[in-house]
Amino acid sequence: MGHALFPDLIVNGETVPHAAVAAETQNHDAPKGKPGIAWRKAANAVAMRTLLLQEARRRGLRAEPAEVGPGRFETDEEALIRGLLDTAVQVAPPSEDDLRAEWARDPSRFRAPPLWEVSHILCACDPRDKAAREQAQARAVALTERVSGNPRGFAKLAAEHSDCGSRSSGGALGQLGPGDTVPEFEAVLRKLAEGEITSAPVLTRHGWHIVRMDAVAEGAVLPFEAVRQKISDAMEKASWACEARAFVNRLVASAEISGADLRSV
Repeated sequence: MGHALFPDLIVNGETVPHAAVAAETQNHDAPKGKPGIAWRKAANAVAMRTLLLQEARRRGLRAEPAEVGPGRFETDEEALIRGLLDTAVQVAPPSEDDLRAEWARDPSRFRAPPLWEVSHILCACDPRDKAAREQAQARAVALTERVSGNPRGFAKLAAEHSDCGSRSSGGALGQLGPGDTVPEFEAVLRKLAEGEITSAPVLTRHGWHIVRMDAVAEGAVLPFEAVRQKISDAMEKASWACEARAFVNRLVASAEISGADLRSV
């Protein structure tokens, strides 16, 4: 990509190196053969970052990188931007009346976790091994066809063909709740109706599964006191995001920027 094709990015008199924008382009999608679109997106992102860093330095803030994972820390730039927003964006916690009104709008949104009674047939494989994955998938597809033609034979097929220890109980896994299984398996449970069997095998890190939902117990609606903190946290987070956008918009409005268009972001 010829950088000379693109205008210099200048933020409040500070010229940003083309290399910084070029490095950012890898984080932005663009139609094949249209590198200019990715460059414009990258220029906007870098301009925004530059603007926030300028404001952080103007306020004399110092970077204090926080740990974001085991042994992984923010960069100084990330820490400065977080510090700026923490300093500049303050929101009051929602009032008790606001919290109750939000809960009363639709109490059925706040439920205890569901319980699923589940059976499955596992065709085990290492998904990273293409040949093993395809071989296990072919087995699972064949078993799915046999189950769909004879749903009552599920337990017998599980006992004869499943690679899971649950084969000894006809594939029954018992009652499961959120977080009890791997996320890709749980995603399937959330979509299955009672008595339904997956129409196609489902791949997880353990292999291919044919899943039957034996029973669903939807969690009871929770009283206001049980979800008060959750509602408060969500409302405060939404309010903070709104105020943060307003703060950034004020910075953009008072900035002199060429080579990017943050007013369209």
